Amino acid sequence: MRILLDESLPHDLAALILDHQVSTVRQEGWASVTNGKLLALASTKFDAFITADRNLEFQQNLAKLPIAVVVLVARKNRVQDLAPLLPELAAVLNHLVPRTLCTVGV
Repeated sequence: MRILLDESLPHDLAALILDHQVSTVRQEGWASVTNGKLLALASTKFDAFITADRNLEFQQNLAKLPIAVVVLVARKNRVQDLAPLLPELAAVLNHLVPRTLCTVGV
């Protein structure tokens, strides 16, 4: 699966997401792009978008985009706080459906 990691998450997290092709917003040259445009761009190259933005589902019409969104929820957006979520994230990624949003974590 091709995954885009949002800039709201530490870029080091990409290396910890195994068995998938993971790129970051910064690596794609899309830093500071607004969420609507970012999701439209992401949907042309990626299967899933991983973010920490809990408001994304209320700000965007995800049903119109052919990409799935996963929201990681941890106490803080640091690798050490997000790493315990990786087993649950791996399970979610194996069953992810386009045009849906899943929440992993608290």
